[in-house]
Amino acid sequence: MKIVLSEITDEGLDLDFEETVASNAIQLLTPVRTKLRIEKAGPEVFVKGGIVAGVELQCSRCLARFPKEIEASVNVVYHPVEELKGEDKHEVKEDELDMGFYKGDELDIEELVTEQIILTVPMKPLCSESCKGLCPRCGADLNVGACSCASNGPDPRLAVLKKFFDKGKE
Repeated sequence: MKIVLSEITDEGLDLDFEETVASNAIQLLTPVRTKLRIEKAGPEVFVKGGIVAGVELQCSRCLARFPKEIEASVNVVYHPVEELKGEDKHEVKEDELDMGFYKGDELDIEELVTEQIILTVPMKPLCSESCKGLCPRCGADLNVGACSCASNGPDPRLAVLKKFFDKGKE
């Protein structure tokens, strides 16, 4: 969805829509519900609001896929790309993290929506806080039940540490 910036009035523009968004980076299960307020002040365009989307994530402990509703808050200021003055590379400063650039007289809202959803996805998603994960030896899902190798003694990766402590006892 593209917004023509010259058509935004002094009162601003309220967008409230539900749309299917295509993304290669994340699996969307539901159409994205978006409620945005767009205002213009000179060349700057202010976009504020919220986004809600159902996504499918993979648990970082047990690798199971699970649905989750993502809620993203949007607060972005757009500047014309001409402000970069032909720079090939631009170092982003801390005060520019919530800044974007637009080219011409259009602003691509779908790009903003997709970006905000991806930024809101947790780095290590969990299917539940009590997820037990996988057995480090056999790979069995410990949420389903205990595995047979769980009682075979200490983790072999810690054997070097055991030798170190055994030396200290002598």
